[in-house]
Amino acid sequence: MSIHKEQDQIEKVVELAAPVARVWRAITDHEEFGEWFRVRLDNPFEVGATTTGNITFPGHEHVKWVSLTEEMDHERLFAFSWPPSAIDPDTEYDENAKVRVEFRLEPAENGTRLTITETGFQQFPEAKRLEALRSNAEGWDIQAKNVAVHVDG
Repeated sequence: MSIHKEQDQIEKVVELAAPVARVWRAITDHEEFGEWFRVRLDNPFEVGATTTGNITFPGHEHVKWVSLTEEMDHERLFAFSWPPSAIDPDTEYDENAKVRVEFRLEPAENGTRLTITETGFQQFPEAKRLEALRSNAEGWDIQAKNVAVHVDG
C-alpha cells in the first residue's frame, strides 16, 4: 500500500477461512479481541461506552487503550474511535478529535471478507501524519495476520 501525507484513511482487506459469526465474536468480544490484538481491555465493547486498557504488544506496553464504541451492527459492522493523543501526546488536539476504526464483515466464498478501515489522519500535524499513517498501516498488516491465525486456528 502506498502511503502519502495527504491521505486520511488506511484500508486493509483480508479473506478469512472462518464463518462470519466466528469473526464477529473475535472482533467484538473484548477478551478475544485482546488475545489477537495484544491488548488487555478492562471492559467490554458496548455502543456509546468507553473501553480502556493497556497495549500488551512488545515495545508498546506504555500505550494506554481508550476507545469509544460507536456502532455494532450484528455480524456486519463494528466501529470504534480513539483519540489521536493516544499515539501523539505531545500535540494538543480538539476535544472532539478522533480516529475511527471500522471492521466490515461480508460472507465470502471460503469464509469471511473482513475490511478494516481507519480514518481521521488529516487531523495529525503534517510533520507527524506520514509517520502515523505508516505506523498504523504496518500495524494493520500485523493485526490482519493475527486475527486470521486466531479465527482460522
